Amino acid sequence: MIFGVPELEDLGDVTGKSVLVRVDFNVPLADGVITDDLRIRAAVPTLNWLLERGARVTACSHLGRPKGQVASEYSLEPARARLAELVPGVELLENLRFDPGEEANSPETVVKLIQGHDLYVNDAFGASHRSHASIVGPPAHLPSAAGRLLANEVAVLLGLRDRPRRPFVAIMGGAKVSDKLAVIESLLDVVDALIVGGGMAFTFLAARGHSVGSSLLEEDMIETCARLLDGPKPIHLPEDVTALGPGGRLFEPGAGGEVRQAGVDLPDGWMGVDIGPGTAAVFGDVIAEAGTVLWNGPMGVFEDPRFEAGTRFVAQAVAESRAFSVVGGGDSAAAAKQFGVDDDVDHVSTGGGASLELLEEGDLPGLAALRSAAAG
Repeated sequence: MIFGVPELEDLGDVTGKSVLVRVDFNVPLADGVITDDLRIRAAVPTLNWLLERGARVTACSHLGRPKGQVASEYSLEPARARLAELVPGVELLENLRFDPGEEANSPETVVKLIQGHDLYVNDAFGASHRSHASIVGPPAHLPSAAGRLLANEVAVLLGLRDRPRRPFVAIMGGAKVSDKLAVIESLLDVVDALIVGGGMAFTFLAARGHSVGSSLLEEDMIETCARLLDGPKPIHLPEDVTALGPGGRLFEPGAGGEVRQAGVDLPDGWMGVDIGPGTAAVFGDVIAEAGTVLWNGPMGVFEDPRFEAGTRFVAQAVAESRAFSVVGGGDSAAAAKQFGVDDDVDHVSTGGGASLELLEEGDLPGLAALRSAAAG
């Protein structure tokens, strides 16, 4: 067991048993084609373990937000085809969220889902922070266990909380402070330094008295940011930024608007959209000295090639550091892949929201359900 949660070996002899495996195949699609199959490949070790021991395996997953309605654009058919290439012999049910009872955790949905199955395995780390029918329902009825992916994610992320190699540096980016406030406060209890980039950095800069122009700003969070900055742990903020001038639009270079390197005091109409080169160098020096690095959130709008430099630099710094490095899923994982460093970090999480909640709370609904699973 890990963290009191049963693992695959705790299921006993699975020969001839029908096993329902909750996977997370919520993969990105473009015109019906999977653009990144990481989450499907990540489930292969668990599925193979069960098949090699004679189990009959049915996988189930959600995809997107169809809101309880059947919608062809959210069909799992592309994932089903890729799964058949990787692990032949595993049945994949249709999108769980086509049933409104999935997100509502309906008892009727749980009963229907587990019908005909002897055992349940949760290998959907990226969905285990949701109290949905397929996550918390089956363990109440069937002997259950964590799959290899879920167990590994828990071991790595709780290891960061409880026994990091120091100095421990967390890099937080993304749009809003409010989205990550709780995890920032939790991390400040355990990290030695925090690096802040992305849109959220401008609320921190405003708390330091800087004018941020038209940059993303949460005015109701300025006081909170000031409190965090006055705390005992160092918080590294941008010292320069890449800014887009009046009239410019993201993802539309032809729309006009000057792109300029600037300090952290921006005039009206100018929007900070990436950290600047000076900041990237400073952040890189902090990362180079780390013993453990957790990266969650880009440094700017890296999807626009004009504003990818800061995130690219940080991604490369994390990959090249001697630290134990963890990329916390979501946009950070996409950036690591885009910049070709995903194979050079120690762990890329398959769940952005789940990884943050586990770091913040130390537990997830999916894990709690497995700990209280029905006996065999």
